[in-house]
Amino acid sequence: MSKSKPLIDAEGEVRALTAADMKRLRPITEVLPKSLLAKLKSRGPQREPTKERISVRLSPEVVQPFRATGDGWQTRVDAALKDWLKSHRLAKIQQ
Repeated sequence: MSKSKPLIDAEGEVRALTAADMKRLRPITEVLPKSLLAKLKSRGPQREPTKERISVRLSPEVVQPFRATGDGWQTRVDAALKDWLKSHRLAKIQQ
């Protein structure tokens, strides 16, 4: 079997692919390990509705304990508010 030319020349430039180069190409699913392929998969459609982006001002006494729990603290604030709504009824706002 003949040895193929490197894809990069002495100056570091990538050369044009030849028909012989194209014949040697294989699908990424055959080349990469399954563990890496799993990480590269697209996220896909969301299972739950998208959250709404808002801006809200909260006191430091509320925010700091949640932030201290690390990444995902905003999700935990959301869960705490959902839990609060289960046991509290919001009054209707009259306009």
